[in-house]
Amino acid sequence: MLYPVVWREDRVALIDQNRLPREYTQVEIRRSDDMAVAIKTMIVRGAPAIGVAAAYGMYLGAREIDTRDRTAFLERLEAIGQMLRETRPTAVNLFWAIERMLKVAKETPGSVEEVRQILLETAHTVNREDLQTCQAIGDRGLEVLPQTPEKLRLLTHCNAGALATAGYGTALGVVRSAQTANRLERLYADETRPRLQGAKLTTWECLQDGIPVTVITDSMAAHCMKQGMVDAVVVGADRIAANGDTANKIGTYSLALVAKAHDIPFFVAAPRSTVDLSLGDGSQIPIEERDPSEIYQIGNTRLVPVGADFYNPAFDVTPADLITAIVTEVGAFSPDRLCEAFEKDASIAPSP
Repeated sequence: MLYPVVWREDRVALIDQNRLPREYTQVEIRRSDDMAVAIKTMIVRGAPAIGVAAAYGMYLGAREIDTRDRTAFLERLEAIGQMLRETRPTAVNLFWAIERMLKVAKETPGSVEEVRQILLETAHTVNREDLQTCQAIGDRGLEVLPQTPEKLRLLTHCNAGALATAGYGTALGVVRSAQTANRLERLYADETRPRLQGAKLTTWECLQDGIPVTVITDSMAAHCMKQGMVDAVVVGADRIAANGDTANKIGTYSLALVAKAHDIPFFVAAPRSTVDLSLGDGSQIPIEERDPSEIYQIGNTRLVPVGADFYNPAFDVTPADLITAIVTEVGAFSPDRLCEAFEKDASIAPSP
């Protein structure tokens, strides 16, 4: 099993996802500002993994605060939280983890040192819970996949696997559960322009675990569906609004439209912490725009003539009516029932 965020005695070890698949290396993080850089530069990426990394980043920041005064400590911890919030605007798990750490710090009685210790324990809990959550998502997703006499051919976009979480994955968690249950024939992985996370990361993960995978360009998905090669689409999410509108890696929206046109079920797999009930619909989800170099070059090779303009949104929003079900660790919900289910049962509602 891959673990992209690991605590080692006094530091955090991150798999450097910018170097995969050419090279497997780890980056050691000892300071909160270094964690902010790692999140912003996508050394660590994927909404749940960002949340775990941010939790450890908050502890590292707490360890850096040189004061015994509780009020001063909490004020400076809030500033560290704000620094981490500013790294990636779309993935709600980042904000969820920071708020959880701040809440624990404020509610823990005792000395500053005692608060620090609780913060470390809480970060460990966030990490452990996310791994358990992903395994549960895989099982819940397996329950709602099409029931066919033949093994399933699934399609995914970007990387929502172990590398994007504490381990196991959300969308790839469903794929892994299907593989374990001997229900998977093949996974088709969109390459996912412009950063190619599908071609680089999802494929790499699948090869590590013996999952049969075929890489296709993003523009091939419609053709594959028309040829009857895909039984279901499973993707992850970075933020889900109360009405079920879902932000995920750019290209997800077009994939959902194509799936709808071919009557193929389209599933979103995500932890409940990705559901943001404070947002009524997807129009309120902030969309991160990234450096245009991601479009005009691959590696050090420029592909586009100098002088062209560029637009590089990292995410798009898939309307709820294109989504068959949103699969969480507590069950699968149709998007129009998501908010109702969470409001009716406080035990499954997203919370810090």
